Amino acid sequence: MIAPKSAARVVFLCQRVPWPPDRGDRITTWHFLQHLLERGVEVRVGCFREEARDADAVAFLQQRCAEVVAPMLDRRVRKLTSLRGLLTGEALTLPFFRSGELRAAMTRWTATPPDLTYVYSSSMAQYALGRPARASLMQFAELDSDKWRQYATVSGPLGRWIYGREARRLLAFEDRVARTLSRSVVVSEVERELFRERIPGVEPAVLPNGVDVAHFASSGDAERHPHTVVFTGVMDYEPNVDGVCWFVERCWPALRARFPDARFLIVGSKPVPKVLALAGQPGVTVTGRVETTPPWFDKASVAIAPLRLARGVQNKVLEALSMALPVVSSPQAAQGLGDVPADSVVIADGEAATVDTVSRWFADPARARRDGSAAAEWVRREWRWERMYERFDALVAELGVTL
Repeated sequence: MIAPKSAARVVFLCQRVPWPPDRGDRITTWHFLQHLLERGVEVRVGCFREEARDADAVAFLQQRCAEVVAPMLDRRVRKLTSLRGLLTGEALTLPFFRSGELRAAMTRWTATPPDLTYVYSSSMAQYALGRPARASLMQFAELDSDKWRQYATVSGPLGRWIYGREARRLLAFEDRVARTLSRSVVVSEVERELFRERIPGVEPAVLPNGVDVAHFASSGDAERHPHTVVFTGVMDYEPNVDGVCWFVERCWPALRARFPDARFLIVGSKPVPKVLALAGQPGVTVTGRVETTPPWFDKASVAIAPLRLARGVQNKVLEALSMALPVVSSPQAAQGLGDVPADSVVIADGEAATVDTVSRWFADPARARRDGSAAAEWVRREWRWERMYERFDALVAELGVTL
């Protein structure tokens, strides 16, 4: 373990090992962690491993951080052990992410109060409560309790009860966290409005996600197919699963009828059985895990984000725009983007609007390329990570911490 010499000491808490940046939360946590390390900050990371390959990721981080503590989290086992929350009255999320090893690490790390405790995701805030620090930054991104509220609205009677209970209990915990830690952060103005409504009296700052514009840069049109649409995301995540299944079931037959050579690329790791089954539909490809996504974007003319259970700024949308693809998005997935160039992102509410918008770009590949190019220019100007680092530094400085 290497601890770089620096005046600032930071404890960095997040659900998953923040490397590699291959899913939404890891993208965000890795970039802010990398920024701290590049500033020479002494960082101690607390997180969870979830799969075998995470051991290599932990080793990678241990070469760069003062210490990394990452106990193994078996989601199947934790789903059972988290049920103790029904007895204690707390949100099930909290025992799901509870670890004696992480609690012990926090005792060591805060024996001398760090300059900053950074927390990503409310589930990890249980380790920061009651621990001394000069300042603490709670990055909610979005309120996790509202995710459970959304699940409750589309579930059967048992699901409505379980998810509804979780939404209420977790919101109570989020309220406590927001009123205890130094500053709360959300990912968009839309999330700030929801936060003000659900946790009145606490004013959060807005710190959006960025996009790695150097990595997500198109290599050109050599492999591009004019009637191919692409979706990227981790394919065991319920909003992604729900979105692609809805698109194939409700929109894809009409698109194939209009464009018999149409292709749909579902690109992402951990596809669950019902996603794998979509590959049986004409023109649909399910890739599973890929080494990198830019070459797959470069095979398509349009990207989609048909998420019905989502809010905040979607990395998949920013990445597609950076790759010079126009995007057809549900209203939920487009929230928080701000003033997008006209026609670069079209919000399609429902199957008819989705089919018509994709068809418009399929029918006019030159227009798709023009709209995509405008999107890429906008993302490079407004959403590059360097701009987010500046906002992060300003927030930390407001808390009296010099990085």
